[in-house]
Amino acid sequence: MPLRAAFAFKHNRKLRFERKIGNGEAGLSDDAQAASKAQRQLRRFARHRFDARIQVSVFREGMTTTCWGRTSELGEDGLGATLSAELQAGEVVSVQFPIPFPPHLIKLRAVVRYNDGLRCGFEFLVVTNEQKAILRQVCVVLANVS
Repeated sequence: MPLRAAFAFKHNRKLRFERKIGNGEAGLSDDAQAASKAQRQLRRFARHRFDARIQVSVFREGMTTTCWGRTSELGEDGLGATLSAELQAGEVVSVQFPIPFPPHLIKLRAVVRYNDGLRCGFEFLVVTNEQKAILRQVCVVLANVS
């Protein structure tokens, strides 16, 4: 873990990682790459690049608010996305996005695990065995494409 990240972690401070654009592709700063590598080692399932439109609904103050965005990565247990509105870590949401297999659209409950401005990480909550099988199948296809 880089010294800056270790200091921030030890002192319970939030690090903000900046995104660099290189070769026409969005990338991560050196600190973010190191943090991402450390996080991948802690994950139960691999994440795969996945670009699709996503709809996220959250229930706040007695009403449902819906926002749109784009996914950036998908795993069997969660996904990363950039949205049109900010969410707070810990909020429970409904996510809906297209997949290349029937039923061609999957809707899941998830919790926001982190947010950095409009970029969020979600962990799926209650996932049926059928949904798990579909997510596993999509991840196998994405792993073979990458």
